Amino acid sequence: MNEFRLRLPQSDLDDLADRLARTRWPDELPDAGDEYGLPLARVRALADRWQAFDWRAHEDELNAHPQYVTEIGGDRVHFLHLRHPDPGALPIVLTHGWPGCTVEFLDVLRLLAEHFHVVVPAIPGFGLSGPTTRRGWDVRRVAGAWAELMAALGYRRYGAQGGDWGAGISQHLAALAPDRVAGVHVNYLPTTGAPDGLSPADQARLAKTMALAANRHPHQLLFAAGPQTPAYAFTDSPAGLLAFWAEKFDTWSDPATPVPDDRILAGVAHHWFHRTAGSSARLIKESWTTRPPVVTVPFGVAVLPGDLTQSIRPFAEQRFDIRHWTEFPRGGHFAALEVPDLFAADVTNFFRTLTNR
Repeated sequence: MNEFRLRLPQSDLDDLADRLARTRWPDELPDAGDEYGLPLARVRALADRWQAFDWRAHEDELNAHPQYVTEIGGDRVHFLHLRHPDPGALPIVLTHGWPGCTVEFLDVLRLLAEHFHVVVPAIPGFGLSGPTTRRGWDVRRVAGAWAELMAALGYRRYGAQGGDWGAGISQHLAALAPDRVAGVHVNYLPTTGAPDGLSPADQARLAKTMALAANRHPHQLLFAAGPQTPAYAFTDSPAGLLAFWAEKFDTWSDPATPVPDDRILAGVAHHWFHRTAGSSARLIKESWTTRPPVVTVPFGVAVLPGDLTQSIRPFAEQRFDIRHWTEFPRGGHFAALEVPDLFAADVTNFFRTLTNR
């Protein structure tokens, strides 16, 4: 493992500014709103803000935390690692999703580090971990890499937390190393089953989940079929990358708690500068047929009202040992970015309950 500090060459920043300034903007139908996709005015405003974005200040924010890079499975893994003063504190590994990166957890690091050793790796193929160079990086393989990473850090028992891809990876980690994972906390858990006996509220949740399953997001179908093809556009056009990524942050968050624009821009910039838009998309293709794991460790669920779907507790209890269940009053798909205080408190309550600390 090698210590790491982020400092991009000025030429990379200048190249981005030049490309943004020379963007060829598409036309837009009059009064189109968001019916055809992310509105032109929204993307142009974000692009203008990106040109003024203080990347060096973001580097300083990251570099205020201990960072490392290592190699696992033949590919690079970058991670943040905040050690608690008490050696006996529980370690927790936090895993981001797509279209995110480790930026997702910057607003909760200090809050969680008050109670835990905190490890935040970038999924191979995402952001600071850089592009993958080998086939087969599905969610199960990422989970195996996390098990190897936590063992290398000297942690024999730890908790796992995640949303989006991070939720699945955390579950696979618990299935691969049930003797080491003390518990799993997720803030995204689609649940399905027979509607008989459900409350009207849970029936509405089931209908929403089934509709989502029947109408997969177009990017999922695109990435599963051929992630290399859109990678050319994402890697060459910062405005194109920005529009595609920002649409997800805008539409998957709770309107009451939108992801701050500067956090959107920081996350998009990680994929731009490290050329991981294409490699992050490969995770869908690699994981398309990976079966859900069998998880036996204690399980905690945070349900956010503005998320893509809301978990149904009776169904979740059929698959998991539910020890903790919280219905958030607000927040969407990006919990740690949208409601960092609520997120950190819920994660803390779950794992402290497990350890009686």
